[in-house]
Amino acid sequence: MNTREIVLDTLLALEQEGAYSHRLVKAVLDKYNYLEARDKAFIKRLTEGTLERQLELDYYLDQYSSVPVKKMKPLIRSVLRMGVYQILYMDSVPDSAVCNEACKMTAKRGFRNLKGFVNAVLRTVSKGKNALPLPDSRREPVKYLSVRYSMPQWLVELWRGEYGDEITVTILKGLLEVRPVSLRFSTRISGEEREEILARLRDRGVRLTQSPCLPYVFLMEHADGVAGLPGFREGMYIVQDVSSALAVEAAGIRETDFVVDVCCAPGGKSILAAEKAGKGRVLARDVSEEKAALTVENIGRMGIENIEVQVFDGTERDEALLGKADVVLLDVPCSGLGVMGKKRDIKYRVTAEGIQELEALQKQIVRACAGYVKPGGTLLYSTCTIQSGENEAMVRLITRELGFEPVSLAGILPEAVLAGKRKLEEALEKAGRSPAVSLEQEERNACMQFLPGFTESDGFFLARFRRPE
Repeated sequence: MNTREIVLDTLLALEQEGAYSHRLVKAVLDKYNYLEARDKAFIKRLTEGTLERQLELDYYLDQYSSVPVKKMKPLIRSVLRMGVYQILYMDSVPDSAVCNEACKMTAKRGFRNLKGFVNAVLRTVSKGKNALPLPDSRREPVKYLSVRYSMPQWLVELWRGEYGDEITVTILKGLLEVRPVSLRFSTRISGEEREEILARLRDRGVRLTQSPCLPYVFLMEHADGVAGLPGFREGMYIVQDVSSALAVEAAGIRETDFVVDVCCAPGGKSILAAEKAGKGRVLARDVSEEKAALTVENIGRMGIENIEVQVFDGTERDEALLGKADVVLLDVPCSGLGVMGKKRDIKYRVTAEGIQELEALQKQIVRACAGYVKPGGTLLYSTCTIQSGENEAMVRLITRELGFEPVSLAGILPEAVLAGKRKLEEALEKAGRSPAVSLEQEERNACMQFLPGFTESDGFFLARFRRPE
């Protein structure tokens, strides 16, 4: 089977089975691990790119096809989408080869009578690719941005309302940028050990750049997967975004602390918390056996012993834990709007109604688990989204309903991170915007929103609170 057929089958599975793209792509690459690195890179890019640009691709297809995209047979729709993506975004592939391969696949899969249709559409796109029709940016600004950056119109409207046009465009551009894999090195290894692993990785052709935010986080490019790289199986590092590590940094965990991580999977925060707690311990919980097992797997590989993993529903209150924890990490389920650059199908799954349901779930979890914090202890709330109803609104609930005190992040997070916080605040002020949910100054000082395009991280939100004595 050639690489394009693998991509076609993957796209069909995503459309017909409703699988999550990041999981399916990983499974496909694992299945065909015997292929050369170049072929696996082609499969990954073409699959993820076609999915990421789907709204844009469909718009162009509707301009040039006599049959609307929604009425096409699924196989033909997928063949055309991946063909247009190659023509527009993969310069190394000749347009003639794209058309020929698409026609071959169409015939091979039982649609020989549609070869001419597929060929005509793709060749028309190829001829007009330097002047493709877009909605008028002045008359239809939302539709224009939706097509230009392949984002559902309702999300464009949501962000324009919260952040204004200029910042929204920065977010949209940021979500389409290629994000390197983030490696968080164990804080238990020495600087010399880390340098030795970095040297071995570079010898394998891996490009590594140290994060400006944390010295033990490196951005990795040009790697053929992570599991087979030097140091991975030995627990020298874990795949974890710098924003996630910063959430643990913001919690200010001490060496003897008892930490409760309420929604722990896949375990990155729990593991870093355990490294920092040292002589203390971490109780890591999540709602399912599957999530708990994933966490256990990562804990075992990283060689962490001061963590206990339990299956427990975060919406339920555990009376035995009330007032016991020095630190509670609440990285709650969210819409994931900040990680769409990695999980490209989120934007097609999320709905306004779904976000409202998530906000209700978040409130349940916070109300159930905030009481685990002992007097004088720390609550660290976080999400991987960029929507104020899941972020600033929860800050208000934690301070005004539950009585926690906001704790300023100044002096807690690295200066490079705080500079990014000030940069965003200045951009919002210049745009005449503030979060849709208003906060007092002390509350604003206690939280930070990471936005795509503004920081070298996922879109993320964190806020620190103290339970009064």
